[in-house]
Order: sequence, then C-alpha cells, then structure tokens
Amino acid sequence: MRIAVFGATGTIGAGLLPLLAESHDVVGISRGARDDTDGIEWRQADAVDAEAVRRALDGVEVAYYLVHSLGSADFEDRDLRAANTLAAEAERAGVRQLIYLGGLGDSKTELSPHLRSRIETGRRLETGAVPVTTLRAAIVVGPGSAAFETVVALVDRLPAMVCPRWVGVPTQPIALRDTIAYLAGVCGREEAFGRSYDIGGPEVMTYREMIERIAKLRGKRPLIVEVPFLTPRLSSYWLHLVTPVKAAVARPLIEGLRAPTIAHEHEIAELVPLDATPFDEAARLALEGKI
Repeated sequence: MRIAVFGATGTIGAGLLPLLAESHDVVGISRGARDDTDGIEWRQADAVDAEAVRRALDGVEVAYYLVHSLGSADFEDRDLRAANTLAAEAERAGVRQLIYLGGLGDSKTELSPHLRSRIETGRRLETGAVPVTTLRAAIVVGPGSAAFETVVALVDRLPAMVCPRWVGVPTQPIALRDTIAYLAGVCGREEAFGRSYDIGGPEVMTYREMIERIAKLRGKRPLIVEVPFLTPRLSSYWLHLVTPVKAAVARPLIEGLRAPTIAHEHEIAELVPLDATPFDEAARLALEGKI
C-alpha cells in the first residue's frame, strides 16, 4: 500500500517511517521541502492548505495524522482547521483509512485546552466519510518527546524541586517503540476502521514517581516539595526558566497534567499483541537517544 504520514518529521513520525517502509510505499509529508531518502518519498504540504494536502494524498490508501500545533498561540484553532482539511481531502482522494494519535483523558472531566483539543481534533477527522482509527496515549517516553525531555531537564538541572500538586496525578506512560508498533499494527486493518483504542505502558505511576525513577537512572536523588499555590501559568514560566521548553509549550502540557491519563480499555492488545516495554527500560533507551 502507499501510506502517507502527516507530521513525518516529528518524534513519532520519524520513528514510524522506517517501520512502515519495510512493507509499504511510504510518503512523508512535511511543511518544508525534502529530498527522497531511504525509500521514503517526501511531499510538501501544510495541513491547513487544502490544495497542498490534495496533492500530497495523490495515490495514497492510508494516511496518518500526527500533526500537532502545540506552541502556537492558536494551536486549538489551527489543529481543528487542519483536521477538517484532511478529512475532506482524504474523502476526495479515496483514502481507505485515517490513523490518528490522540491523547488519553476522560472527556467527562474538566480537561485542559491541550487534551480537549486532542479529542476534538479526532472528532473533526471523523466528520468525513473515511473511517478513522484513533489511538490515545499519555506521555510517550522517547528521545524528542517534549513532556519526557522536560522531566529529564528538571532532574538534570535541579537538586531540589518545588512542584505543584499535579505531581501526584496518575498517568500511564508508553515507550516510543510501543507507540510506533501500535500505529503500524493498525495500518490497513479493516477491523480497526472506525475504532478508538487506549494505548499505554505496563505501569501506572504518578508524575512524582516518574521524576524519581528517571533520577535514579541518572544517579540522582532530588528533593521534591509539593506546594498548592503553583498555578499552570506560574509552573509554565518556571519550566521555561529551568528547562529548554518554551512557556508556550510548557503551559498547555502542565495544564494537561492535572487530569489522570490512564488507559481504560486494552483491546489493542488483541489486535496488535506485543510485550509492553517497562518504564525503566523505555526511559533508559530514551536517555541513550534510542527508540
């Protein structure tokens, strides 16, 4: 099959391309021009540009949507416009399946703009006639993951941390390699058309536990003090000062950490069976720059 990946230069897309290329003709979609390399055909398109998306989808049977505008002031609006564009143009092009990586989070609770945007983007993709397969994940543990690398930067730079109470919220991180395996595993699978799956690693932990376990891998023992008065805005500015993450990216991430992000069903294991990577192994690989 010919597979197109929107967001092909991101953390997830860059790891997914070579895996897909083992069995399919793969088209990487990026906003900037690139030369074809390693069996990957590159096409240029901005996901909000209908004409460019139309050209990018020529001859494509399955399209992955891994685009996220986090960091832009209007990321919610931009992501929705891009999802609308892709849904319409995929239908026009005769694409058989759209595959979307969204975020975990109970839609019945008060979600942050970031998590709410992930859910709404998936719904917009579903407005077209092309069936959508949605995978929903929490923090992806891998090199290049903004959330994971923020935690690593905190561990490396601060012997003591004053943290908001969200460090006690549970989450279910997943290894980058497992995320990619699940994404590749649903490609072209008709039984996955129109379905949504939660994906997560084998362990549920708090963000504090995650910090402590990464610190142990780094040979550190940071002092962590939880306080009630650090708002998402203050926390984002603090992260901007002590980590490489910009405040425009940090604030939506921090707001999203207030809600539990846990897999509530595990049907993906029946469709794509794999031995889930333990957190410590996933973190060690990520720290070594490996998938």
